[in-house]
Amino acid sequence: MPSKDALRELQLRLASRLQAARERPRESGWLAVECAQVGLLLPLAQAGEIHAARQVSPVPHAKPWMLGVANLRGQLNAVVDLGQFLHLRTAAPGPFRSGAQLVMLNPSLRLNAAILVDRLAGLRDSDQLERLAADDHVRPGFAGSRWRDRQGREWQELDLAALAQDPQFLDVAA
Repeated sequence: MPSKDALRELQLRLASRLQAARERPRESGWLAVECAQVGLLLPLAQAGEIHAARQVSPVPHAKPWMLGVANLRGQLNAVVDLGQFLHLRTAAPGPFRSGAQLVMLNPSLRLNAAILVDRLAGLRDSDQLERLAADDHVRPGFAGSRWRDRQGREWQELDLAALAQDPQFLDVAA
């Protein structure tokens, strides 16, 4: 079980860095995640706790991206497959992908929800990234700026506060 111990160690290290990052003033800071191999940046101030993907109780008559509810620290949270919601992939039946994590929305957003991401990719600051010029693609209101890191990888910023108020995100009934 060394891989479970290594994953637990990574989660603890990342949670510690996330807490330290929240306590340190900064211009911009993001939790970098991946969904369907697409890089996404979640604002640290809007992201909540991170949990290993676990058993989710399905909810009948919900849209496919609404996986169900999970008890996270004694609180029921709606669990949304972010990759499916963003149309980055179709439904993936069966257990969670290896490395999948649940990122809770910050309690200040007043929505008991967690988003399922495929992989955590660490923390990012604006000094590590270059903002890309706006293009003609139509993006939803919760999609912020696009960025490129020093390795040339592109990242899409997501405004979780805007996502938490997006009518499509809130309309979970099939």
